[in-house]
Amino acid sequence: MAQALSSQACVPPFAPRHAKRIAASSLAAALLCLSLSGCVVEPARPAVIRVAPPPPQVEVMPAPRAGYVWDRGHWVWREGRYAWIPGHWRAVRVGYHWVPGHWAERGGGWAWVEGHWAP
Repeated sequence: MAQALSSQACVPPFAPRHAKRIAASSLAAALLCLSLSGCVVEPARPAVIRVAPPPPQVEVMPAPRAGYVWDRGHWVWREGRYAWIPGHWRAVRVGYHWVPGHWAERGGGWAWVEGHWAP
């Protein structure tokens, strides 16, 4: 009996109950990592619209706001026609400047180039 007690004293009481749970969690994490490593995401290709966008609408830019940059309004293609999106403020990113989105001629049509922050 003393022999049995001493061998049990070396094993923490939580080990048998949680060993399966830890092993299952580790296996699930490993399988998740393996499954995600095979994912390849192709960047979205801009849709080419055969109809040129209308000229920009005239907007009055509000007075400057500290910590923000004005993103002017632009046309978007929705449900087979152009719709105007009014300008709005964007919070400044330190060390970057805002490059506004614009329509560009591509492949016999027009494609929207998203605005973005550039260093």
